[in-house]
Amino acid sequence: MQDVHVLRHQVLVEGRSRRQVARELGISRNTVRRYLDLPEPIRRERRPRRRPVFDAVQPRLEELLSEWSERTTPKQRLTATRLHRQLREEGHAVGVTTVRDYLREWRRQRAEVFIPLVHRPGEEAQVDFFAATVELNGERRRVWKFLIRLMHSGRDFVRLYERQDQLAFLDGHVRAFAHFGGVPQRMVYDNLKPAVRRLQFPRRQLTERFQALASHYLFEPCFARPGEGHDKGGVEARGQAIRLQHLTPIPRGDSLSTLSDWLLGEVERHAPERVAERFQEEQRWLRPLPDVAFDPRRMTSVSVGRSAMARVEGAWYSVPSHWAGLRATARIGVDELTLSCRGEQVSHRRERFGGRRVRYRHYLAELSRKPQAVRQVAPELVAELGEPFARLWRQWESEQGAQEAARSLARLLRTLDAHGEQRVLAAMEQLDLRAGFDALSLQRLLADEDPPGPVAVPEALRGYEVETASAADYDRLLERGAS
Repeated sequence: MQDVHVLRHQVLVEGRSRRQVARELGISRNTVRRYLDLPEPIRRERRPRRRPVFDAVQPRLEELLSEWSERTTPKQRLTATRLHRQLREEGHAVGVTTVRDYLREWRRQRAEVFIPLVHRPGEEAQVDFFAATVELNGERRRVWKFLIRLMHSGRDFVRLYERQDQLAFLDGHVRAFAHFGGVPQRMVYDNLKPAVRRLQFPRRQLTERFQALASHYLFEPCFARPGEGHDKGGVEARGQAIRLQHLTPIPRGDSLSTLSDWLLGEVERHAPERVAERFQEEQRWLRPLPDVAFDPRRMTSVSVGRSAMARVEGAWYSVPSHWAGLRATARIGVDELTLSCRGEQVSHRRERFGGRRVRYRHYLAELSRKPQAVRQVAPELVAELGEPFARLWRQWESEQGAQEAARSLARLLRTLDAHGEQRVLAAMEQLDLRAGFDALSLQRLLADEDPPGPVAVPEALRGYEVETASAADYDRLLERGAS
């Protein structure tokens, strides 16, 4: 196009001859004439030339693509080289370039065309899980990052979970809605198991707990087409960006909860200013939160064995010993579970599959009768009870030996079980333990705190008075009887 401008300027403005301009530019005079008549070159389409080799092989190519397309995966996909080899084996004399051009056009015609969407305030949020790696107490762990993204403002809620299960899924929603201060009208998901129990496209049978969540917060659950994660491309792209921007290098922490709070703070701190501005507009369109938050915990009934341990999702947890042989109700949360039975309840940090969490406070009555068992669990027991019990155990063990020390500790445990830990600790503070532990003094202090209460007298005996007497009166009566 630069030559066309020079050609026209030299002939039409400078007045030079066509022959001279053609000679200097190295083109024919006919070309100069055409460019003088038409400032823009016009491409004249000719009738397509015949392609006898391709015309002969095209029907077979279409058959192969139709037949083999159902027998591929994203990693085991059709290539022009493989199709060309098959055609050559069948006796077709065709070049690989011809097959490659046809396959490229075949894919182009079937490629999906994306539609530019409009995200209105408060209307839509997209949800997904992403795998990530963190370092907890020096150990690298694979965890799951839960992400909800408000599509109008671009504000995110992110939290790390040990498992990609329904508990984490529901808990993430409850925390996200509290974080946003409202609920979007629609939530867009993959066809993930915590939400979809059965998929018969286009119909889906939702899980009961997810239906309860949607009913509680009154949002509409929407789902992407199976295998088409780009239907919610906003959260897909943002999840990868957070992993690269905030989880690289691998973050370190003492607990997953601490890392989650740190990650959310980092995402909020580095968000563009326009996100906060757009969220102020969007928040007015969010559905208000209900008065009571949804409880994401799962409830199940468990049996308590003779060792006063309950097995919940593959992990073992201790309960008060008098629960042994009963049924208990377990309320399972993401990080904690609560066990209740006959009006009592205990809570434990949730353990991984195969783990065990024992509190020896639950076994005080049994340990008080089993000194040999006390000897085996004494380090764990006194570590749980704390001071001054740990100091007393070390003192008894060094002075009396492990066997007698276990008997002394068992007697003290009997007192703890009878009077309660708080009362015993308060009484022990009044004793001078530096001079040694005096069990009798401790019993007296506890007895003084429990003065005898009034005795209930039957109505028929309330009119009688019983005079008090002393032992000397009985001595005098004996002397009279002897004389």
